[in-house]
Amino acid sequence: MLKSAKILAIGGAHIDRRGQVSGAYVPAASNPGTMREDVGGGVFNALRSAVRRGVSASLMSVRGGDAAADTVSRAIAETGITDLSAVFLDRTTPSYTALIDSEGELIVGFADMALYELAFPKQIRRSRVREAIAAADAVFCDANLPTAALERLVALAAGKPVFAIAISPAKVVRLIPVLKELSLVFMNRREAMVLAGVAANARQREVVDGLRCSGLVSGVVTAG
Repeated sequence: MLKSAKILAIGGAHIDRRGQVSGAYVPAASNPGTMREDVGGGVFNALRSAVRRGVSASLMSVRGGDAAADTVSRAIAETGITDLSAVFLDRTTPSYTALIDSEGELIVGFADMALYELAFPKQIRRSRVREAIAAADAVFCDANLPTAALERLVALAAGKPVFAIAISPAKVVRLIPVLKELSLVFMNRREAMVLAGVAANARQREVVDGLRCSGLVSGVVTAG
C-alpha cells in the first residue's frame, strides 16, 4: 500500500470489555476471573494498524455523551486518526463485553450497540461523509453498519475499493446485499460459513465454493 494512500473507515469504535474465567467455567455460578477494558471496534482496530504503516486515515463512527465517549475520543486522537465521528449527548456509547473461558474461547458476548443501529443510516447521508468518501482512495467498513447504511455507502464509493470486516456470524448477513460491490471481506470461519450458506461441518472446499456462489470477489478467512 502506498504511504500516501488515504483511507476512510466507517464503523465501530467503542468500549471493549473482556472477562476471562481463571479456571473451569461453571454455568449459573460465580466464576473467578479478570476483566480488561480498552477501546476497540472492527474498523478502529484495523485502522490503527494501518496508520502505523504510514497510511493517512480518518474514521467516522458514532458515540454517546458519556465518559466512555471521552475514552474513545482520546484513543482515536492518540492513534493519529482524523475523527469525523458524530456525538449524541443523550445516548450511551456502544460497548461490547465478551466472557471467555481459560482457553480463550468465547462463552458469551454482549453487544450494547443500539446507537449504531439508530444513527449510521442517517450519518451516511451527511454531506461531510460524502465529501470524505470522495477524498479517500479506499473505504473500510464493518458490519456494525445496518444493511441500509452499507448499501448507501457502496453507492457513494462507486469506483473506489471498499473493504469490509464481518464482525460476527449474526451481523455478517448484513453484507450479503452488497457482497458483489466489496473488494475484500475479512471474516473468521464461522462468519464464512454463514455467508457461504453451508453447515457447521462443511469442508473447506464447500465453504470456498459457497463464498464464490454468494458473489464475493475476494476474502480472507481466519481460524478464529
